[in-house]
Amino acid sequence: MDYLSLLLLITIVWLSIRVLISSFKPIRSSKYPPGPHPFPIIGNILKLGNQPHQSLAKLSQIYGPIMSLKLGVTTTIVISSPRVAKEVLQKKDLIFANRAIPNTVRALDHHILSMVWMPPVAQWRILRRACATKVFSSQLLDSTQVFRQRKVQELMDYVKERCNRGEALDIGEASFTTVLNSISNTFFSMDLAHYTSDKSQEFRDIIWGIMEEAGRPNVVDFFPIFRLLDPQGARRRMKGYFGKLIAFFDGLIEERLRLRALENESNACNDVLDSMMELMLEDNSQVTRPHVLHLFLDLFVAGIDTTSSSIEWAMSELLRNPEKLEKVRKELQQVLVKGEQLEESHISKLPFLQAVVKETFRLHPPVPLLVPHKSEVDIELCDFMVPKSAQILVNLWAMGRDSSIWPNPNEFTPQRFLESDIDFKGHDFELIPFGAGRRICPGLPLASRTTHIVLASLLYNYDWNLEDGKKAQDMDISEKYGITLRKAQPLVVIPIQA
Repeated sequence: MDYLSLLLLITIVWLSIRVLISSFKPIRSSKYPPGPHPFPIIGNILKLGNQPHQSLAKLSQIYGPIMSLKLGVTTTIVISSPRVAKEVLQKKDLIFANRAIPNTVRALDHHILSMVWMPPVAQWRILRRACATKVFSSQLLDSTQVFRQRKVQELMDYVKERCNRGEALDIGEASFTTVLNSISNTFFSMDLAHYTSDKSQEFRDIIWGIMEEAGRPNVVDFFPIFRLLDPQGARRRMKGYFGKLIAFFDGLIEERLRLRALENESNACNDVLDSMMELMLEDNSQVTRPHVLHLFLDLFVAGIDTTSSSIEWAMSELLRNPEKLEKVRKELQQVLVKGEQLEESHISKLPFLQAVVKETFRLHPPVPLLVPHKSEVDIELCDFMVPKSAQILVNLWAMGRDSSIWPNPNEFTPQRFLESDIDFKGHDFELIPFGAGRRICPGLPLASRTTHIVLASLLYNYDWNLEDGKKAQDMDISEKYGITLRKAQPLVVIPIQA
């Protein structure tokens, strides 16, 4: 957060009679969860720092697995244990199913049209059902895996080219382009970028911009009185990012409608766009064109960024732990016949690879603080009172590094999952990188397939060295915070033919 801007805005807040009066009201009930004592007006804002997930994890070690903070005028409840997360996301999920909406997400009315941000009303259920049947069903994903395999092969061709030249490549960039084209082929039957084109970077800048703006602390979320002013310009920037993607998706829909009219029959693509358009064009359909546009915005942004960053984190951890990397390679060599192409069906035969992905999700959850929930009523939670409209944050990063849950929590130890049935599909609350309950991420099936197949392909075909002769122990694994958690320094490596 830009704290100079924050302090200037706080000065304005002091001059606001409304906020000044509210500051003298009791800000903490004795029945509220414990938490740090808030300053007048600003509350605990300064406790967040530039790595809120880490700051909140440290505070939870002092105040416990359920704590409360005052962020400006907003009461925030932070959950840092699987037991309490299960109460919120499963046992009482109907009460906590609404969203606390960041001001940036209000750009272009995204919070009204988006399945991620709208309340769980009838329209939400319609969109959720459409995702389950038209986008992420096992049948559809099986039928489109040939597209994803083709994109993985293109990645291997690009890596081979770099290998032959002795050139390094940025794993994050390469993974991003692969996942971008994999998803765009599944959704739209087309590539959107090439590994050496500016188009990939253009999409990357937009998607990263959205994730950073949505995750960055914003004064307006702490003091809604400034919503119309948008003093940090965050909503204005988000409007620009949203507008570019929605205009792009709208152009695809317009072109597909034109082809249908020209041919006087359904287009033969049979992809996700066709399926959603058929739903949209039904008589009395409750899925409108704006709903489809904003749904693609959600699925596109979340799916590409989280998946590509998870691949980069997994590669980084394996390079820092060469004995684990070698174990993955041996497993791949045992399962695959030499020269055989890796397919999604092989994943179930690769338990150590699966353990590597789980361990990566534990240490580096794609969304360190789950998309915020909100309580609908005053509700008791674990003997504490959670007030109506309180923001609920589930700190997955803290849960993944809790020594009471995980022995040696800061070590990358995939084998811990070989001795455990814990999975990441929303039933085991020790590991819920995609959330749980009715708000679980609908893209989990595709993200899982893509992460495993891209990671396995990179490891099976090549050895890897850090550029400039760097040693594994010198690797920078610091984090860059947004809604998603990315490496602050990109992983740049040189491929060596295995």
